[in-house]
Amino acid sequence: MSKPVLEVRGAHKRFGAVHALKGVGFVARRGEVLALLGDNGAGKSTLIKCVSGVHGLDEGDILIEGEKVAIRTPAAARSAGIETVYQDLALFDNLTPAENFYCGRELSFPRWLPRGLRLLASRKMNHEAAAVIDRLKVKLPKFDAQVALMSGGQRQAIAVARAAVFARKVVILDEPTAALGLRESRKVLNLIVQLRDEGNAVILITHNMEHVVELADRAVVLRQGHKVGEIEKPNRSNQQDLVAMIVGAE
Repeated sequence: MSKPVLEVRGAHKRFGAVHALKGVGFVARRGEVLALLGDNGAGKSTLIKCVSGVHGLDEGDILIEGEKVAIRTPAAARSAGIETVYQDLALFDNLTPAENFYCGRELSFPRWLPRGLRLLASRKMNHEAAAVIDRLKVKLPKFDAQVALMSGGQRQAIAVARAAVFARKVVILDEPTAALGLRESRKVLNLIVQLRDEGNAVILITHNMEHVVELADRAVVLRQGHKVGEIEKPNRSNQQDLVAMIVGAE
């Protein structure tokens, strides 16, 4: 078993009187899909936002490849090799896929000039973004079209591909197939498999148990801010155990 690329220990997070995380911990390893499960209000979104730098932990540690890191901002998470795709995708509808890929991280030249005086390397950004789209086997109607003109599945694929461009260690996907049809969901699931096969640790937040059984190597269950269980190799024979942990059944 490979060493953890991401480890969370004793995570606590409070919002006033609400204690959202109560000592949660988990590990994620390269080349695996870790499903993070739980009912609404279980603490899943708070946990991934702490790992992604949206919130800071009140107590607890985050380790990247065994080293403690301070992740207080999204930029710090990205610098640590963590990329997150949220449910709202955070895409700019009036920009092309390549422009969305590099928004805030634009390539420019010449390097010796101050950043504000450089020229954008538009051709290089388009080429590199197109190469990733091709590698992930994502089919788009026109690569230079605005994202607003694309289907829900294509938009989701662009958001996942953007994460694949910059992720060096961990990709977090929050309900990546929500509101998608069967065909578009299948394309996104295939992308998740490719991300895993390329050596990333993939953390999948989902309510779809069929996807958990199909994709996940391990499943961690949260309930009311606590980690209540973990199952290796989720399958149809232990699916009911996962559901029981999620709903709090005996």
